[in-house]
Amino acid sequence: MDWEKMEGQPYYYFTYGACYCEVELDCLTGDYRTLRTDIVMDVGRSINPSIDIGQIEGAFLQGLGLYTLEQLSFSPGGVLYTRGPSQYKIPAVCDVPLSFNVYLLPDSHNPHAIYSSKGIGEPTVFLGSTVFYAIKDAVAAARAESGFAGPFPLNSPATPE
Repeated sequence: MDWEKMEGQPYYYFTYGACYCEVELDCLTGDYRTLRTDIVMDVGRSINPSIDIGQIEGAFLQGLGLYTLEQLSFSPGGVLYTRGPSQYKIPAVCDVPLSFNVYLLPDSHNPHAIYSSKGIGEPTVFLGSTVFYAIKDAVAAARAESGFAGPFPLNSPATPE
């Protein structure tokens, strides 16, 4: 990698994934339930599929918390008040999707790594945002049924409050 010319390959590989989420939303209270989540992840040639699937599930739930539960609070001077799970809500067992399916992309190889594998710890965190967008789609559908159209604000985290 030549950083001066901005040429070359800064990474040996990229990790890809796709996620689908289905939620049920209580329009009166703002509570939601993730009914189904399907994830397909490119992990290269998995050395241990059970560990990779566990990493994917855990990272997804971290992302679910980030985008739908973990409200950050700041002082007027900008100091972060919520500095850990004792000070904000993190995902619990009840937040796990009722149907949670994780698939590893078959026949995917990474010629740049040991045993053709890929790192899989953090990339799946972003897929938790699909729950946020499923909630936003559910709100949009409810608004359309009530005669409201057009864009509307919904900030992350999408808490019932």
